[in-house]
Amino acid sequence: MTQEFNTQERRRILAFVREVIDRELHNAPMPEAPEIPGLDERRSCFVTLHDCCGNLRGCIGNLEPFEPLKENLVRNALNAAFSDPRFPPLEPEELRETVIEVSILTLPEPIADPLKFELGVDGIILRQGGRGAVFLPQVAPEQGWDQRTTLEYLSRKAGLPADGWRQPGTLFQTFRAEVFGE
Repeated sequence: MTQEFNTQERRRILAFVREVIDRELHNAPMPEAPEIPGLDERRSCFVTLHDCCGNLRGCIGNLEPFEPLKENLVRNALNAAFSDPRFPPLEPEELRETVIEVSILTLPEPIADPLKFELGVDGIILRQGGRGAVFLPQVAPEQGWDQRTTLEYLSRKAGLPADGWRQPGTLFQTFRAEVFGE
């Protein structure tokens, strides 16, 4: 992992993400990113939003880095709040009750055996033809899934049958993530 953020830096990053969403809700100019070492590096992240009951409210991210992390945080905060196709755009009154989580990713690496990923440590990516799906490292433990169950849900998420992960030509990658939230 290129950069581990300390507790204070994590709090500042989360406050920045919250402010980005708040300013968008109020049509205000975007805030300046905090001066934290590592935010100028090309990194990828996911921003996950949960409602007051802990239910998923939005989750958008990138697997491959293509811009500085501070810009990727803004992009994914806005997309998680307003452009996740599974949910309506966040309303101003919802933000106070919304809990924000950030996952900063390492580069994905191929694995030959899909059962060789470590639950709760590795995120996993499945690709088959033009289909694909990803689970962040925290998803399987949060759902109480074992490896096979994770792979079945990953297959379904990609629009494949539950055993799609076993089909020839299916490719897998894993990654790690520094995950922190409010």
